[in-house]
Amino acid sequence: MPDSSPTAEQVLTLLAETPPRIEALTAGLAPAPLRVAPADGEWSANEVLAHLRACADVWGGCIAAILAEETPTLRAVNPTTWIKGTDYPDLEFRPALRAFAAQRAELLAVLGPLPPEGWSRAATVTGAGRPLTRTVLTYARWLAQHEQPHIKQVARIVETMRTVTRHPQST
Repeated sequence: MPDSSPTAEQVLTLLAETPPRIEALTAGLAPAPLRVAPADGEWSANEVLAHLRACADVWGGCIAAILAEETPTLRAVNPTTWIKGTDYPDLEFRPALRAFAAQRAELLAVLGPLPPEGWSRAATVTGAGRPLTRTVLTYARWLAQHEQPHIKQVARIVETMRTVTRHPQST
């Protein structure tokens, strides 16, 4: 069975597209609706962005550690736990998106020129069951693929907010 995982080149493209796609989806929407969840138990666009930033912090940090050290041992960190130590959910959407875009540009500047052997550099990851081997490509794929459903989630949230804004219910 052929491997259907994205190549390093495809991962770079996906990672590069995320911030501008979110920018385009949310263009023209006032700050307040970006903080509103479309329904109970769902996230607002602001919360999705905060989550994406936390994932980028954690998995981007793993990539940086793997590239900085020969076969490091890393402790697994859950982005859901990581976000609790940040102010990301409280930040305004537009400045947070700019920070996310800047962070992504930095990651792409590191990943873009990597030779094939750079993508296969690895770490041993502990703290989430048995030790695992993860590569730069593993983390970059994980990040890129994880973002795709969240981009669709932002699109759904924004469409709901635009509909509510255009057609407010009368009370």
